[in-house]
Amino acid sequence: MKNVKNTGGKIMSKDKQEFMTDSMGRQVPVNMVKEIDRLRDQTVRRIADEAVKMKGVLGDFKNRIRDDILSFVEKSAVEYGVKWGGKKGNISLTTYDGQYKLVIAMNDNITFDERLQVARELIGKCLDKWSKGARAEIRLLVNDAFQVDKTGKISTARVLGLRRLDIQDADWQKAMTAITESLQITGTKQYLRVYERDANGEYQMIPLDVAAL
Repeated sequence: MKNVKNTGGKIMSKDKQEFMTDSMGRQVPVNMVKEIDRLRDQTVRRIADEAVKMKGVLGDFKNRIRDDILSFVEKSAVEYGVKWGGKKGNISLTTYDGQYKLVIAMNDNITFDERLQVARELIGKCLDKWSKGARAEIRLLVNDAFQVDKTGKISTARVLGLRRLDIQDADWQKAMTAITESLQITGTKQYLRVYERDANGEYQMIPLDVAAL
């Protein structure tokens, strides 16, 4: 079709006939689209447009207050003759009366390399050896530790939790060593949180996530 102008949800042709693009990319004349479908499209599009704008506002807000916090920390370091340039480590600041607290938290993204599978084989060997005398809760902990979530990832916390078990079997100890040596840091993510102290003196995080409001 020639001389077609994309106007968002609708497409206007040269002869002024309006079309809407469906989920398959097909252009459907507006007069063939049910009124309720047009209303749904308008409602979702309006809200989504507002959400995109809000995402930008929150992104700017996060960057601005992060820069403000880091700028303050640099000024504070100068008081002690130190040039602060660290981006690693957590920072916590509170108001003079303790009503509000700002926290910048740095969390490492941890994953395992192929040695995790070696550890799993060694642990399986242990369970086979202990088949008659193994406590049911240990078997449950092991099975749970290697379960994957919906994205196919293994819980780091559950796997590392196996190291807290006091088991002296040589194969088990080898497995724990393999788990430790398989740890790999793939990146670091920065989190910014703002807290307010409630009537009980406990800090409650101010939610900036729509789902948490």
